[in-house]
Amino acid sequence: MGKTLDAISDELKSFIQAQSVFFVATAPLAASTHVNLSPKGLDTFRVLSPTCVAYLDLTGSGNETSAHVTENSRITFMFCSFDKQPLILRLYGRGQVVLPTSELWPEMIAHFPDYVGVRQVVVAEIEFLQTSCGFGVPLMEYDGERGRLTRWAESKGDQGLREYRRVKNSKSIDGLPAPIID
Repeated sequence: MGKTLDAISDELKSFIQAQSVFFVATAPLAASTHVNLSPKGLDTFRVLSPTCVAYLDLTGSGNETSAHVTENSRITFMFCSFDKQPLILRLYGRGQVVLPTSELWPEMIAHFPDYVGVRQVVVAEIEFLQTSCGFGVPLMEYDGERGRLTRWAESKGDQGLREYRRVKNSKSIDGLPAPIID
């Protein structure tokens, strides 16, 4: 059954790298606001060390993670095995948003493929992680990436993406400010 650990082992790093999807959860501090849970895909997650991870965040319909992490830094990642050996892995940590204007940008962006529509990199120091059985997670087959997000970003172009982020990504659904690139 489940274990609580303080670092990502080589075995768990391999598990993370084998997953086609991961989930990111964040929440604002105010009780009247909303918890956000976002699925992520593509080749956008990296284990930088046994206690540090990062993911490349592409322009999308909302920017909740950025707003929440900027407000309070709390972040949780979840990985589920939908095939082979059942396992659920949660990483609990404190994150920061790295924008292209940050001094950390060249170091962080170097870990990822070149995607159209890059918005930011979210880096998290992992405080602890938990495994659980995953016995109730269904078996599913991976069919491939959709490609629609990158085609959408390409169709917008740089100026269109900047405008989209300004209009759609500068605040969370609860009105918290979210850092964006102009």
